[in-house]
Amino acid sequence: MVATSGHGGSPSHGVENYWWYVARSDLLKTTLSSYAVGSRRILDLGSADGPSAGWIRDMAPQVASLDIDPRGLGSTGVCGSALALPFEDATFDVLSAFDVIEHCEPESKALSEVHRVIRPGGHFLMSVPAYEWAWSDHDVANGHHRRYTKARAVAAVERAGFRVERATYAFASVFPMFAAERLARRLRGHRHTEALATAEVPAMPGPINRALTNWSRLDALALRRHDLPFGSSVFVSARKP
Repeated sequence: MVATSGHGGSPSHGVENYWWYVARSDLLKTTLSSYAVGSRRILDLGSADGPSAGWIRDMAPQVASLDIDPRGLGSTGVCGSALALPFEDATFDVLSAFDVIEHCEPESKALSEVHRVIRPGGHFLMSVPAYEWAWSDHDVANGHHRRYTKARAVAAVERAGFRVERATYAFASVFPMFAAERLARRLRGHRHTEALATAEVPAMPGPINRALTNWSRLDALALRRHDLPFGSSVFVSARKP
């Protein structure tokens, strides 16, 4: 996560087996990894969120990492902001930003920086949370500025100068539970009115955690061949002409 407000980092550390992180890693790899094959240099933006992005680090011999949260960066990572990437123009073959851009304001500046550091012909791999109607105190606590439809995500990426090659929703299999949970949050009122230093991952009983992980594998099976018409996340692959 590369926050640009008061939020201090990802809640993923110490909960690597939480179903959403496990499932997202699988779904991202299934949907987007083919666009990184053959790369030599990758920038993993928001890379402290290791449980969801670790696979990208195996896709190229040189992988740089940048995040505002130093916990997941290791000795070679760089702390920094997506609004001012400390890299030369056209440095990377691929840039991944998994649940990062929704934290950035202005969005256009972050995407402009992403476009700047990718070489011509290179790829931008992105995931963002879906649907503004699903906005809740969870988004506030996590330092989000917006949620997306697939069309909204595609339009933002295209405005930055990319050509979208694939865009799809994800987490369709668990979507009814997601929608119900967001409705419940609205009914009981918002608990958080500002971003937290580090938001918390909700407690999840083991059997339910495993069940949600297994249900999400249905998405992975579908995404190997087809895009999904709805879901709680949007995945995008785009190429810089």
